[in-house]
Amino acid sequence: MTSVHRVAVLAVDGVYPFELGIPSRVFGATEGHYEVLTCTVDGRPVRTNSDFSITTEHGPETLSTADTVVIPPFSTTAVTPEVPQAVVEALRSVAPGTRLVSICTGAFVLAAAGLLDGRSATTHWVVADLFRSWFPKVALDPNVLFIDDGDVLTSAGAASGLDVCLHIIRKDHGSEVANHVARMCVVPPWRDGGQAQYIRHPVPEATTSGTATARQWALENLHEPMALTDLAEHSHMSLRTFVRRFTEEVGTSPGRWLIQQRIERARHLLETTDLPVDEIAGRVGFAGGTSLREHLHAAIGVSPLAYRRTFRGAGSTP
Repeated sequence: MTSVHRVAVLAVDGVYPFELGIPSRVFGATEGHYEVLTCTVDGRPVRTNSDFSITTEHGPETLSTADTVVIPPFSTTAVTPEVPQAVVEALRSVAPGTRLVSICTGAFVLAAAGLLDGRSATTHWVVADLFRSWFPKVALDPNVLFIDDGDVLTSAGAASGLDVCLHIIRKDHGSEVANHVARMCVVPPWRDGGQAQYIRHPVPEATTSGTATARQWALENLHEPMALTDLAEHSHMSLRTFVRRFTEEVGTSPGRWLIQQRIERARHLLETTDLPVDEIAGRVGFAGGTSLREHLHAAIGVSPLAYRRTFRGAGSTP
């Protein structure tokens, strides 16, 4: 992407103020790659789910000029199986091929407009059963943070709105830009979209001991072979206790987390260096180029060389 990408954020009645501001905050931190415009279906103020209303500078005409349209969530008391006619009319102005993104209950708007039929999607787990009963044509997965289905992306609760926006930036401009944005917003640079939503998971007890030391050691030594027993030893725990504590603290298993970190490091090297694939594999701890290819393809569906071509084309500088 070489031109400024226009993001239109559509605020509907009952919108959550925090999530409404996520696209502007995250995309706005890319320092010029995106233009974010917030609009309403009729240009008038809308009520939020809090004790105030908001006024935007733009109306529905903004949607027709957008490259990406984001639907933030709104109060569950306003959720219905049908979209208000004004919203339907506004969405009709969105050009074919425009990227559509929903956060939390924003998926109800896309589904009610028929834009998710036959697609994979997610929403907040609390309203998953209701969503499934109203929109049986949608392949709903309520157990993930976000789903990238090409030109339609859906995400779960509040924090996953940050995740999906960072994911979009990473797709458009590579990990360097996404990581910079994450640092500016003081949020984790990457959480796998397939990571489970935090459903009925108890908060681990606050103690001075945890798995953070082991994770830091692993990140500093990704190039070395390491077993779960090595990580457990750095946490001074038995293997069983370590796995349990790690999963409670991170939300995924140690083995999966380690593969994610190696893939992330490999992506960074593919984007920013001319190193051969086999050498990159060694630097991140994979057994060889074949192993890296398999893991990268499983994670994002492309080969290392195809990934490198994509992000060199997006402006990454070695």
